[in-house]
Amino acid sequence: MQKVYLDNAATTQVREEVIAKMQEALAVHYGNPSSTHSYGRSAKTAVEKARKAIAKILNAHPSEIIFTSGGTEADNMILRCAVRDLDVKTIITSKIEHHAVLHTAEELEKEYDIALHFVDLDADGNPKLDHLQKLLAQDDSKKLVSLMHVNNEIGNITDIDAIGKLCKEHGALFHSDTVQSVGHYPWNVEQTPIDFFTVAAHKFHGPKGIGFAFIRKNSGLKPMIFGGSQERGYRAGTEPFHNIVGLEEAFVKAYDHLDAEIEYVKGLKEYFLERIKKEIPAIHFNGLSGDLNKSTYTLANVRLPLDKQKGLMLLFHLDLKGIACSKGSACQSGSNMGSHVLTQILTAEELEKPSLRFSFSFYNTKEELDYTIGVLKEFAES
Repeated sequence: MQKVYLDNAATTQVREEVIAKMQEALAVHYGNPSSTHSYGRSAKTAVEKARKAIAKILNAHPSEIIFTSGGTEADNMILRCAVRDLDVKTIITSKIEHHAVLHTAEELEKEYDIALHFVDLDADGNPKLDHLQKLLAQDDSKKLVSLMHVNNEIGNITDIDAIGKLCKEHGALFHSDTVQSVGHYPWNVEQTPIDFFTVAAHKFHGPKGIGFAFIRKNSGLKPMIFGGSQERGYRAGTEPFHNIVGLEEAFVKAYDHLDAEIEYVKGLKEYFLERIKKEIPAIHFNGLSGDLNKSTYTLANVRLPLDKQKGLMLLFHLDLKGIACSKGSACQSGSNMGSHVLTQILTAEELEKPSLRFSFSFYNTKEELDYTIGVLKEFAES
């Protein structure tokens, strides 16, 4: 049986170079980075080297890179600390954000009695900037806007430069979950008007359990996890040194090969769109994922012309054929609930049809896409 992995938006295959770096760290550089002896100093030097390498690529200051366990912790940290420390009284977000943002905002509304507003979306799932402007202007409360750069289910690319400009005009803070875009697109924090963003290494061929928060200098945020003075005091706890060097290696490699890998993966998506439309003409693309210019090159979310009953067996059938993809975010795969993203943009009738997210990486091939589309076509016609 052929094995095809097309769930790269959930997590990616770790690069061989990353594994080698992590093995070396585990075997040789095992000192505690907070220890003052040579073993500790060696580990501490490598942690700071990683921080500087990442900051240089982003055109950030090293002190603005705070290592976390991943995107979820970083999102929680920024939203919670902004409310607690920066006198934020209003959070503005959207109903198609990752649950790390949505559920955190909902909890903060209960705990701190803040105002929580959701910006209106257009039919494709893009936030309406005119409505965002109205929400920003409606009162004088301190506001935090949290809108993701690339949607993890439908791939829409949000204009964060325009959003950042609006936030700046109204004195609001701007946070973006950039888990699906950092490592896949060029970034320059000196040109992007943003206060905070979040990153997870396993989305760009690094290890799981490590990521970072970008926190603009002099933000005023205080620690969420208390203890030692690690991570500039923002996050106590012994640094997972092996994961940090793995993150660094994956990040540097992603940007060293960015142009070539964008061209290759974009070519895969273009091929996938053309072939699947030809083989299954009644197929639909959710959000803007069928538009190469308005969605990320890394994923496509398709709605198949199948009835609900048959659709229930689709993911199981693909798995039996060795094909890995998803119905939506991997974070909700254990839930019987449908996609909260698709619920916001599709009609009740459209939601009855099965939708699948296929996400690509440079490890994939056109032959794998041919096989996948063939399996889908056979299932649809059976």
